[in-house]
Amino acid sequence: MTTVTDNRTRRRKRIRAKVSGTASRPRLSVYKSNVRLYAQLIDDVTGTTLVSVSDDTMKGATKTDRAREAGKALAQAASQKGISAVVFDRGGYIYIGRVRAIAEGAREGGLVF
Repeated sequence: MTTVTDNRTRRRKRIRAKVSGTASRPRLSVYKSNVRLYAQLIDDVTGTTLVSVSDDTMKGATKTDRAREAGKALAQAASQKGISAVVFDRGGYIYIGRVRAIAEGAREGGLVF
């Protein structure tokens, strides 16, 4: 019997087989827990994290509002490092709610994907 986590892991592996980040176009990886949302820009060629952000310091009434602010903060930190384009890795989560909010926030901040 498969669990929700097992199914997400299978989806995540399937996505990661197709999506890879480089120094010029890093991978925007999203992880969400029940309380927090984490996003980072990863260069898969060297295996380094270029920029990371969490929604724990963001202001907002709801988790979705905090995720949007985290996306904007990620885009601002990326632009300071000279990164303007990324590939999106939703981490096996469906593109709705907080995952969608962080993507839209990053787009509003100026990232292209």
